[in-house]
Amino acid sequence: MSGHVISGPGNGSARPSRQINVVLRSPDPIQTGASAHALDSEPLQAVKPLPSMDHYADIQKELETMIGMDNVKALVYEIYALLYISRMRTEAGLSGGSQVYHMIFKGNPGTGKTTIARIVAKLFQKMGVLAKGHLIEVERADLVGEYIGHTAQKTRDLVRKAIGGVLFVDEAYSLARGGEKDFGKEAIDTLVKAMEDHRNQFVLILAGYPAEIEDFLLTNPGLPSRFPIQIEFPDYSIDQLIQISELMAKERDYILQPQTIFKLRQHLMQEKQSAMFSFSNARYVRNSIEKAIRYHAVRLLTQYANSVPPKQELMSIRPEDLKWENRP
Repeated sequence: MSGHVISGPGNGSARPSRQINVVLRSPDPIQTGASAHALDSEPLQAVKPLPSMDHYADIQKELETMIGMDNVKALVYEIYALLYISRMRTEAGLSGGSQVYHMIFKGNPGTGKTTIARIVAKLFQKMGVLAKGHLIEVERADLVGEYIGHTAQKTRDLVRKAIGGVLFVDEAYSLARGGEKDFGKEAIDTLVKAMEDHRNQFVLILAGYPAEIEDFLLTNPGLPSRFPIQIEFPDYSIDQLIQISELMAKERDYILQPQTIFKLRQHLMQEKQSAMFSFSNARYVRNSIEKAIRYHAVRLLTQYANSVPPKQELMSIRPEDLKWENRP
C-alpha cells in the first residue's frame, strides 16, 4: 500500500494480511497538510492529501511475519484506518472526534499479546497519537507495594514513565485477587485515576487469561467502559505451531528435518491436550527449539570430536535433538 489510499477487497490493491522491557523509538515527525478550502468554493477532493509516506508499511511488514492472528491483524488495521481518516477529516475542516484507545488483551500465554502491544505502540507513535511510542511492561509485583500509600506511589511512578507511550499490565486480573483489603485494589484505583488525569497522554493495555480478565472487569463497574478495544488472542493450532517452530529455526539458520517435525507434532498434540489451560503456545515452541539447539551442539561436539562437522550437519536439527523432561 502506498500514499494515503486504504486498500480494500475489490480495489485491486493488496490489503494487509489479516492475521518489553522498555522499547524506545525515535518519534517520526508528524506532517500535516494544508487546511481545507471552504466547501462552497472547492470540492472535497481538492483538500491537500496526507504526505505520501506510508505510516503503515513498517507495521504491515511486522504483522505479515506473524503466523495466524487474523482477527488481531484486522483490528490493528482498523485502528490505523481510523487514525488516518480522522486526520483527513480534520484537514477537511470536519470533526476528527475524540477516541479512547485503552485496550484489553485476552489470551493464554504465548499467543503474541506483548508483541502486538509493541506494534500498537509503534503505530500510535507514527500516527501522532503518542509522543514516544515506548512500551512499559509490568505485572502485579511492579505495581503493588508493601504498605499503605506505597502502591499508589509505585503505580504513579510507572504511569509517569509510560507517558507518551503504552503501559502494558500483564496478568492484570491478579490485582483484584486479594479482596477489598489487598493493595492490588489501590493499584486499580490509581490506574483508573491516571486514565482521567493523563487523558490521551498514554495508552493502558490490560492483558491476561480470557476468563480471569472477564472476572477482573466485573470487580469495578466502571472498568469495561474505559476499555473500548478488546482483542481476543486465540490459541495456535498444531499446524500453526509447526510453522512457528520452522520459522524460529530458519531465523537462526537451522533446518528441522522431516522426522524432527513429525516428532515435534506428536509431542505438541499430547502436550496441548494434557495442559489445556496452561499450555504456553508459541512460548513453549520457542523453549523447545532453543533446547533442541543446545542438544544439537552437544551431539555435534561428541560426534565430531576430531573434525569439523559438514555445513548441513551444522544446520540440521534431528529427532534426537528434541528432548523434554519426563518424555522418552
